[in-house]
Amino acid sequence: MMTTTRRSFLKVSLLAGGGMMLSFNELLGKTIPEEELLPAEAVQLNSYIKIASDGTVTLMSANPEFGSNVKTSMPMILADELGVDWNKVMVEQADFYPERFQRQFTGGSQGIRQGWKPLRTVGATARQMLVSAAAKTWNVPEAEITTEAGMLYHRASGKSAGYGDMASLAATLPVPKDVPLRKLSDLKIVGTSRKNVDGIKIVTGKPLFSLDHKQDGMLIAMIVHPPAFGQKIKSVDDSVARTMPGIQDVFRMKTLKDDYERNFFDTTSFTELVVVVGKTTWEVMNAKKALKIEWEEDTEKKVVIAGFGGQKQSATIPAGLESTLDHKQKLVELSKRKLPVLRKDGDPDLAFTNPAKVIERTYSAPYLAHNTMEPVNCFAHVTADKAEIYGPTQAPELIMQTLVAHLGLPKEKIQIRLSRMGGGFGQRAYSHHLLEAALISQKMNAPIKMIYTREDDMTYGIYRPTYTATYRAALDANNNLIGFHVRGGGVPEHPVHANRFPAGAVDNYLAEGSEIPSNITIGAFRAPRSNFIAAAEQSFLDEVAELAGKDPIAFRLELLERAKKNPVGKNNDYNPDRYAGVLKLVREKSGWPASKPNVHRGVAAYFCHNTYVAEIVDLTLKDGKPYFEKVHAAVDCGIVINPDAAANMAEGGIVDGIGNALFGEMTFNKGVPAKKNFDTYRMIRQKEAPKAIEVHFVKNDIDPTGLGEPLFPPVFAAVANALYKATGKRFYDQPFKDIPVKASKM
Repeated sequence: MMTTTRRSFLKVSLLAGGGMMLSFNELLGKTIPEEELLPAEAVQLNSYIKIASDGTVTLMSANPEFGSNVKTSMPMILADELGVDWNKVMVEQADFYPERFQRQFTGGSQGIRQGWKPLRTVGATARQMLVSAAAKTWNVPEAEITTEAGMLYHRASGKSAGYGDMASLAATLPVPKDVPLRKLSDLKIVGTSRKNVDGIKIVTGKPLFSLDHKQDGMLIAMIVHPPAFGQKIKSVDDSVARTMPGIQDVFRMKTLKDDYERNFFDTTSFTELVVVVGKTTWEVMNAKKALKIEWEEDTEKKVVIAGFGGQKQSATIPAGLESTLDHKQKLVELSKRKLPVLRKDGDPDLAFTNPAKVIERTYSAPYLAHNTMEPVNCFAHVTADKAEIYGPTQAPELIMQTLVAHLGLPKEKIQIRLSRMGGGFGQRAYSHHLLEAALISQKMNAPIKMIYTREDDMTYGIYRPTYTATYRAALDANNNLIGFHVRGGGVPEHPVHANRFPAGAVDNYLAEGSEIPSNITIGAFRAPRSNFIAAAEQSFLDEVAELAGKDPIAFRLELLERAKKNPVGKNNDYNPDRYAGVLKLVREKSGWPASKPNVHRGVAAYFCHNTYVAEIVDLTLKDGKPYFEKVHAAVDCGIVINPDAAANMAEGGIVDGIGNALFGEMTFNKGVPAKKNFDTYRMIRQKEAPKAIEVHFVKNDIDPTGLGEPLFPPVFAAVANALYKATGKRFYDQPFKDIPVKASKM
């Protein structure tokens, strides 16, 4: 356990009601300046516990909330170690303070995983300090004091007190070191279902989102970006727009300086925009339509990107107007070239020289738009002395250096307030909208709220890449898998995870991957890369199992047993036992392979974000349309903090995956996105969702892992495999179209 000093760990502030604030910052190993000990500042500190005299405990949630339930689940961990009554806990959203918080990033399904032990340590240490205060007050040994539901007890003397009674004294005591954590069996909040702390506010329409924010003197701003990737502004005629009611200004704005070294998340498609500012949303929207803008093709650009760990790399943004048909042809050509080797075990060439059976299949998937329910927006008020920014972002720390470089203000003068997000799925990790709003406010010298229309949002970029993958498998005379080869390509990123299953289970294994540059920007999209490669890999393994004459689950378990007992290679990034465990659990719970008459079943399993998932999709086919009767899911994500919330998140991932598998698609013609709103970009509808979803969690004492993303990738393949059972047709290209009207008799 990390040791701490009193100064870096505990900061004290008196509360108006007589209680005391216990603020914790031990994870950073940083010292908080004396001026930040003021009560007004203390409520903003990292991982703090505020205890009022009436015993009410306020816990701060540092991570931005966008539907993953971290604002409820992470405080549950803290509250359990602290030993308080959850009914007396209040949760507040922190704003962005990097010098006080360990990690204010929500993404990668890492929030709970990375917060598990630190939050427990903070809670346990605070509880011990309260025990010490009680022992000193009552003049009894600390070992004789117990805690329960926010109360301190000395059974021998019959004395008791609430946490609020001891908080002030506790704050003056030395901070203990190496405080033991509770036994898992003693945790009373973790592992139980608790309602979302924002639930009532959400259903009653309370202002939780930055779109709800209003301020006196606030103006509305909207942007216009080029209609095609590879274009830039040539000229702007704003003469009519300027005369329209409510319009305050129209101007061109450059967002990123030419010599600026971007960070990894400074992803933006267009660095020069046209901005319209007015009094109301309606007035600004009408003025946008009155603009007459000429566009021209942009030139090739080279940018410097500072990656993780201080590494810098030069990236080229090519010129040209790209089309989906061109991408497909380039990917075909790429597949014929020698690609960089990502992993090689044994002698793959020999394995494919004279096998008893061989199979080769190619899979593809298009670009995808995130399509969060909440369009891009941000409030900003920038003055000569400071900047206040309030908007949806998954990664506030990743935009701060960008703001500093372009606003001319030190980071100490820039305050990012964190709103609840109406969805993210990776898109909100790229916070270009915070910079745009801030620059507009600085230009106007006024508070502004910048809003993207749905069309602006959907056509701006930062898409899921388009991918392809070709698989080959070789079987011997006994139908054993003796060779496996995957070649992955993408625009502008390849999808291959070289060290994942079935790597480690095949003597002769080869993984290759390469990409094609593009000026169409991409970004993280719910389980990046995994969202495609899982579909391709698990669909292919089903075909290999069929070729080998084996049950699909039994075939996978056979490979996992090999990976367990006699693994190939040393860099396999999965645990074969846990992988096999979810397959066995879903088989048991679903009654595989049996199904109801005319109900067709498909299975898939995948490991990503430190979590193992197996899924079985049950569907029927009516007039060429799939109807999803039920989805069974088995999940090993370690300790489940909040079971109902976990199940809800799992169900959401499954429904989202089915929708994208059947409908998700963004195409381009000479750089222009073909779909700009929900009338053309098809999303799953309520009646198309599964009638039932059963989620079964593996029970163990392993530290929690990811959950927001792992349910998403395997459902693509489970749907494809079920469709094959229903139709006799394999589906290689997403979205799955042209489903036969009549079901086969398989």
